[in-house]
Amino acid sequence: MSSGRIDGRSFAAAQSFLLGAKTYWTRRIFPELRAEYEQRVERAGTRPATADEAKRLLADSTLYAYYAWLERHLQRYKYSGRYGLQAWHAQDRARLEAALEAPLLPRLLELAADLELPRYYTGTDIHQHPGGVWSDPVAGFVYERGARSTTPLAGARHADLHDRLADLALQVAPGARRILDLGCGFGKSTRPICERAPDAEVEALDLAAPCLKLAARTAAEAGVRNVRFRQADAAATGCADASVDLVTSTMLLHEMPPRVVERTLAEAARVLKPGGKMVHLDFLPQVQPRGDAFARFVHYGHGRRNNEPYMEPLAEMDLAAALVRLGFANVEIRAFEEADGTLAPDYASWRFPWTVIIAEKPGADPGR
Repeated sequence: MSSGRIDGRSFAAAQSFLLGAKTYWTRRIFPELRAEYEQRVERAGTRPATADEAKRLLADSTLYAYYAWLERHLQRYKYSGRYGLQAWHAQDRARLEAALEAPLLPRLLELAADLELPRYYTGTDIHQHPGGVWSDPVAGFVYERGARSTTPLAGARHADLHDRLADLALQVAPGARRILDLGCGFGKSTRPICERAPDAEVEALDLAAPCLKLAARTAAEAGVRNVRFRQADAAATGCADASVDLVTSTMLLHEMPPRVVERTLAEAARVLKPGGKMVHLDFLPQVQPRGDAFARFVHYGHGRRNNEPYMEPLAEMDLAAALVRLGFANVEIRAFEEADGTLAPDYASWRFPWTVIIAEKPGADPGR
């Protein structure tokens, strides 16, 4: 294997192959696996009620073994190896690091030099991202490129799920003037909120300095002026009591152990004004149109194969009860349509079990 510089055509071809293979896995292999499962249910004469029962039913399935192997290793090679995202960006490290240090509007970015990152966060290479999104100065670029192929919908034209979520959040909290976006990553969840609420003050928090630097750079280049990116823990934001109209997060809760999920929700209750709203987007297979034991089994397996150990614990939490216990009202937990038609009962391709968790802090109207 050559140790020289990776050329752009070879990198693009390798990544295109991986995306094509993942699309095949999504649109062809997954429906076949579901069909095999249904055949086994019919032969068994009883339908599994739990993920463990579904697992036992597919224990000797060659197709499931193939499905699981591909899921694990397509993701692995997307990031690692000769033509992985890590190697591609590392060879351009000097330029990328310099770009992150380019002059930014001072109010766009605030890093915390003394912030101690939680062990649950640093102890796992989530998404199989080598070293995680926090440990390498160019990790934000790697993460941003990797996120482009997280949910392949070949040949489709859909509004991005972040845009859909921003629309929903601002419908839930119309006129919100102070918005807190938790776990913002490289800013993809924050951008559409800023665009749709140009008169609001938006604060976006994350633990990963490399991602925050990229988010601030991207916002500065786009001329966004109503946002500040700040390095902080979602469970200890540093925001004042009753200071925020709307709290949001996108794919954050499943990356935390249950005790931290509860602390994060409690922190949201603390910083929200009376009457303020909270909208989180995450993954709960049981609320989906086909949220049966098979769906839970596949989702829990995905968590293990993709180095996301808290996916299953989140799905097993009684989030509605936790929210009520924390004092929230008007709790709503429901499936979220990330692209047109994905909630149709006959939708056959693999998809994440996208779910919105909406709640309100009781009290008077926040008087925006």
